[in-house]
Amino acid sequence: MPGAVGTYGAECSPVVVGRAAPDGEPLRADTIFRIQSMTKAITAVAALRLIENGVMALDDRIATWMPELAEPRVLAHPDAPLDDTRPARRPITVRHLLTNQSGYGALVGEPPLQRAMVEAGVEAGAEPVDLGAQEWLDALATLPLAFQPGEGWRYHHSFGLLGILLGRAGGRSTHDVLAETVFEPAGMTDTGFTVPADQAHHLPAAFRRAADGFEQSEPPGAGFYVAPAPFDVSHSELVSTIADYHAFLRALLDGRLIGPDLRDELRRDQVPAAAKTPDSFFPGFWDDMGWGYGVSVVTGGPHRGRFGWSGGLGTDFFVDPDGTICIVMTQVEMDERIFGLLGELQQLG
Repeated sequence: MPGAVGTYGAECSPVVVGRAAPDGEPLRADTIFRIQSMTKAITAVAALRLIENGVMALDDRIATWMPELAEPRVLAHPDAPLDDTRPARRPITVRHLLTNQSGYGALVGEPPLQRAMVEAGVEAGAEPVDLGAQEWLDALATLPLAFQPGEGWRYHHSFGLLGILLGRAGGRSTHDVLAETVFEPAGMTDTGFTVPADQAHHLPAAFRRAADGFEQSEPPGAGFYVAPAPFDVSHSELVSTIADYHAFLRALLDGRLIGPDLRDELRRDQVPAAAKTPDSFFPGFWDDMGWGYGVSVVTGGPHRGRFGWSGGLGTDFFVDPDGTICIVMTQVEMDERIFGLLGELQQLG
């Protein structure tokens, strides 16, 4: 299993262990990983840079740039039939996207809205997106919100919307906005939505656990994340390296990306207690836990003040209040064993 542990303020050489496949070649320090939801922290910082630069504000309505979402309908309750709706009492804002409180997001169980998201091809999952950004947005816009904006919490979809918003508000491609606001100032040379074709050999296979071992979910050096992208992937997730992600976190901590006020808001719990309902995510998630801007935040216990997040293919990072950074990258779809491993690492940190 590949992994690295780094300490803020010191030069760090990644510690790489494991193989690119069960019987494959040893992993290398320049291995490029599908980081999946670890993208959310990067997208959040890019949005905060646009806010610092006056391009948009936290409480701006996103319909200014995304008219598709100007008049959302809201379910009477998250499990309600799709025709039991009423108008939204307030617009969806940039703040709602950063805090997963837009009304869009993954649902527990199989209520009508969750089934409708599956049928529309906009459900959350470990697989790459099936629709281009505009098609995905149009499909999502046909569906009602699970709750009034700002009055609940559901995971994932707000950050797909934020990715599209970055490009529209920034007046160029989302990749170019990310490059200008995050990649270039942090020195992230191998991070993007795709791997250049001449670097594809640095991308290992992705796996899921099967009854008799592992099975590939995506081949090495090929597939969705190898350039060129099959469609506009502004709503999708990034590939990166341990070194690049460490550089991102160091630049975030030392003020090269955003100022101290917004940095502190990013790692402060932004979700009111009323929104932390048991059905909003997996059981126990809110125990001593909150959500800032694109990251989870530990609110109690020995690691109070730690922030970080995981990705669906077994990637994870956290940053402690003293600046200690820990990053782990695998390419195995999240399951009970991967969750357990990451949990053990969190306790050791």
